[in-house]
Amino acid sequence: MAAVLQSIVDYLRAGYPEGVPEQDYIPLFALLRRQLSDDELVTVADELVRTGSMPSREQIEETIRRLTTVVPADADVARVRTQLAAGGWPLSALG
Repeated sequence: MAAVLQSIVDYLRAGYPEGVPEQDYIPLFALLRRQLSDDELVTVADELVRTGSMPSREQIEETIRRLTTVVPADADVARVRTQLAAGGWPLSALG
């Protein structure tokens, strides 16, 4: 995995030490989508599943599909930004 993608996974693990809660999937992937290509997004998702931070590839794929039709609420995006910032993610990188 490229160093940049590994750093993203590391930030996600720090921001979500207990794993990503389901209500954060859409806002999290909406934020990541601003920074990553489709292939990079899949690579990060695969790593999150592999490490147990997210439950299944199918749930991630469904979340990514929903991103094209569902816009996350501003409050949800703000909650996820705060969670990631707590894990050390630089807020400027979140778009």
